[in-house]
Amino acid sequence: MAGVIIFCLACGIVLLSIIGYNIGPLALGIGFGAALIPVPILVAAFLWLDRYEPESPIYLAMAFVWGAFVATLVAYLGNTGVSKLFEKQKISDDWVAVLVAPFIEETMKALGPVILLLVTAFILKRPVVNGVLDAIVFFGMSATGFAFSENILYLGGHGYAAGADQGGVAGGVQDVIAVFIGRIPLSGFAHPLFTSMTAVGVGIAVVTTKTWVRVVAPLSGWILAMTLHGSWNGMATLASNLNNPQILLYGYFAVFMPVFFGMVGLAMSLRSREGRLTQTALADYVRLGWLSPPEVATLATMGRRRSARAWAQRVAGEPGGANMRGFQLSATQLALLRDRMDRKTAAGLTITPAERAEEWQLLQLMSAYRGAYVGRDPLAPRAFWTGSGYQIAFPDGSVRAVGPTADPVVPIPVVRAPYPYPGMPVPAGMPGGPPPGRPLAGFPLAAGFPPYPGAPMPAGYPVPGGPPAGYPAYPGPSAGYPAYPGYPPSAAPSGPPPVQPQAAGPSWPAPAPAPPAPAASWPQAAPASDAPSLPPASHGSASAEAADPDQPDPDTLRDTGLPKRD
Repeated sequence: MAGVIIFCLACGIVLLSIIGYNIGPLALGIGFGAALIPVPILVAAFLWLDRYEPESPIYLAMAFVWGAFVATLVAYLGNTGVSKLFEKQKISDDWVAVLVAPFIEETMKALGPVILLLVTAFILKRPVVNGVLDAIVFFGMSATGFAFSENILYLGGHGYAAGADQGGVAGGVQDVIAVFIGRIPLSGFAHPLFTSMTAVGVGIAVVTTKTWVRVVAPLSGWILAMTLHGSWNGMATLASNLNNPQILLYGYFAVFMPVFFGMVGLAMSLRSREGRLTQTALADYVRLGWLSPPEVATLATMGRRRSARAWAQRVAGEPGGANMRGFQLSATQLALLRDRMDRKTAAGLTITPAERAEEWQLLQLMSAYRGAYVGRDPLAPRAFWTGSGYQIAFPDGSVRAVGPTADPVVPIPVVRAPYPYPGMPVPAGMPGGPPPGRPLAGFPLAAGFPPYPGAPMPAGYPVPGGPPAGYPAYPGPSAGYPAYPGYPPSAAPSGPPPVQPQAAGPSWPAPAPAPPAPAASWPQAAPASDAPSLPPASHGSASAEAADPDQPDPDTLRDTGLPKRD
């Protein structure tokens, strides 16, 4: 990692030195400042696309630096060298812009993200590109970096330096503004648009199970990127040589704007799909009791995710909100992983031990994240999700079965039931246990929760006949109302029951941040018959039980290979 960063920075120093030598330090500074203006906008756009499963900032920065320094330096040297060669052969320099530059630039912009993909997938065993949207984000960051460095040359050299030679400082400023308008507001999207074609091809290759598609899709995307790039340069060259700007305007509005808006629509559709994927790919985990329906429902949209984080922060402070964010990221990663595993199973391919181990790690990581906000809401009832319904403890001390609601938007505090408990129906297509590749269990519950319907109540759990600890005693029914079942008889008051005073002071302390733990390496997922038991984990928004002290700590889990992401 350090070597890659040093190499990229060295390329940047060489590139800026060459540009500064050719156009002068003042023009270099002006070009650098002007070229920097659109960068935050483009970067923010790609980060917005990546909000469901945010990528590591380090990897995104590496993609940007590759495009800004390495790809631009190679393209500058290559285009300059070929231009001098064509000049000796008396070949027009226009062919460099139309044929040579698209090949070198699109190849170099894509090479960095491709190397990152291969290293993380085959060496680190943690692929950063899980689909088309991830590819668009990484390739777009590389193209944004390339456009930044190229704009330094155009704004500083063709803009300020050329104008200052003819009309002094005023002429330089005027030309900088003219070049800025042409290259930033009107065509600042060009490089990311071209490279996104390669990104779509690479993303398709990542998700497909067909070998020939893995070869054809990236090549097709790369060829299309070079074709669009060459067409753009060709129109600009033709309009300049014929002194007819209408050629460029026609191509701009008739060809490139529709392509641009089409790519924007595709990217936004893929972004929405990641939210919808959590609702389908995680359905089996709900049926097996790993997740509750409200918990999955809160992952569907960014608005619901924000509401869940706000709730966790309200009941558990800053650590609660941060851990809810980590839970949401892990759940999205699990959905993407399960989708890939399901597609491989449908294609008759074998799920690798690394994929099963990653699934196991994500499930444990989610259990650990819950520990920061579970049991922090004093108004939440005690309950757990069995895989087919809820078991909820009511104020009268009884535990009743409640079916899932049709639209489980509001989180219900539950913990996972063991799989399978007596009488639990087996989901269709799952003969007596989880589908292949799923961790089997017999997972204990947190102390104080009924393990399954009809089981003996654990010590300390509220029993019928009186209110549970912490609930006010029932003063009796109002006039004309029957007594509540399960409560001892009492004299009915002459009016409505008095308002119960609120307890003074906080009754649920905020969780303290977990101390750092030494990194450990994760074992491979055990076979179904020997699967170890996961620590008890809560599902949904809260639970009246405190987090189990034996749950794995999130910091420990993050140190074992799953990167921490904000």
